Amino acid sequence: MTIPRDDARSIFDQAVEHTRGLSPATFDQWFGGVQFDDLTDGVLTLRVQNEFVLEWVKANFLPTLAEKIRALTGWSVQVAWTVDPHLASPVSTRSLIQPVRPRAIALRPITLRPLAIAADAAVGGAAAIAAPASLRPQIAAYAGPSRGPTEVVRSEGEPAPAPVLVRRSAMPEDINPKHNFATFVVGPSNQLAHAAAIAAAGGGGARRYNPLFICGGTGLGKTHLMHAIANRVHDEHAGARIIYVSAERFTNDFITAIQHHKMDDFRARYRSACDVLLVDDIQFLAGREQTQEEFFHTFNALHAIDRQIVVTSDKYPQNLERMEERLVSRFSWGLVADIQVPELETRVAIVRNKAAIEGFALDDDVALFLAQMIRSNVRELEGTLIRLAAKSSLTGQRVDLAFARAEISAASPSLRAQTMSVEDIQRAVCHHFHLRSIDLTSKDRHKSIAFARHVAMYLCKQRLKCSFPEIGRAFGNRDHTTVMSAVRKIEAQRDTDPQVRAHIEALERRLADE
Repeated sequence: MTIPRDDARSIFDQAVEHTRGLSPATFDQWFGGVQFDDLTDGVLTLRVQNEFVLEWVKANFLPTLAEKIRALTGWSVQVAWTVDPHLASPVSTRSLIQPVRPRAIALRPITLRPLAIAADAAVGGAAAIAAPASLRPQIAAYAGPSRGPTEVVRSEGEPAPAPVLVRRSAMPEDINPKHNFATFVVGPSNQLAHAAAIAAAGGGGARRYNPLFICGGTGLGKTHLMHAIANRVHDEHAGARIIYVSAERFTNDFITAIQHHKMDDFRARYRSACDVLLVDDIQFLAGREQTQEEFFHTFNALHAIDRQIVVTSDKYPQNLERMEERLVSRFSWGLVADIQVPELETRVAIVRNKAAIEGFALDDDVALFLAQMIRSNVRELEGTLIRLAAKSSLTGQRVDLAFARAEISAASPSLRAQTMSVEDIQRAVCHHFHLRSIDLTSKDRHKSIAFARHVAMYLCKQRLKCSFPEIGRAFGNRDHTTVMSAVRKIEAQRDTDPQVRAHIEALERRLADE
């Protein structure tokens, strides 16, 4: 969902007033070096006087500002910064900040050129029809960064041309309108992919990469981002022709075209009549040599005229098996953005966001419980919430923590073991090694305590699939690299040291009985 600029400014102003109330004098002092540029689908674009202002505002005011915007819009807020010593319209007119020499460190806006109705030259044997010259300035911009802004030059006194209505292209039927950038919860695990997807859709003030290759496990949000790109382009660029297909659908279309002698129609659709090509699950082209050959030429034709290509996969390009090397190479031409398993905080935000979208009241302890229980699949996490909401609606029971535990344990026994928490493992380890719970989170580096701490970290990683940062926070806010080192050390000792293996097996039996 895109809101008008005036409404975006109003939302930002409300957030500013809320944040200013915490410390008016300090706020005015620092925001004299900050300018609001844009707020679209959760991407807040701010221009700052210098890096010093950027770091201070980011550390001291941004959390409150972003939280207020999230409360007003429901968006997960991401900030794009631009450093510029010359601010045209700072948030506050009072500033005691002396500018320092700036250095460009942030995402910068791009200017998009007009989109032709079709390619300007014949590609792959398919004739292309260019838009009339009189129509081009009015066509929605999409096709990528240009060398300069589009200008329409008229002689003095010449009347402006009448506006030309651009026919809106049809939205692909498989696109879910609910899957947009505003409903995508952003966290450290998916921040790069989210920002790159916004840029691919022609927004966010960032460089557009072509192709964009999004990779990640099942149910982590790859398809959501594909749909969000399609929704954004369709909303903002009326003439853009979008094709969204799975690799399986592309293969079937190719086979059908061969069978019915309609290869010219197939190539015209995927090459000359396409402005944005979105291909899901490209790994399913593996081993299909003729289909890979056709996709290779389709890719080349679109890339040559700078049409946006976005591809998703469950593997990195170099790990795709039975895929032609030349295709693998082209997938890496632009940007490869991965999506990792979301952290606990992001999973909690996902549950809350889904509940808000469905109009379902959810207690914080239930949201935390669901996020702790289901760690590796966002789709399953959201599906579990929907099942609870449906059961509550049908039976009239309130969804509290006891209800959630009982229903999930009954419906999915395989998840029962996942209800174990980091605290459960810490208690079991302390009991096994005769330690106090505080010992595992303390800074004590005594050999026996350090070993027990490492074993506990290893078990959290193996049994709960927690991320390294999550584990680090649970063990006295230790750095994730410390956790990685501990887990790898225990993994190595488990295979070589019988005593270490005996400790781990005893603890696993104890945890299995709980």
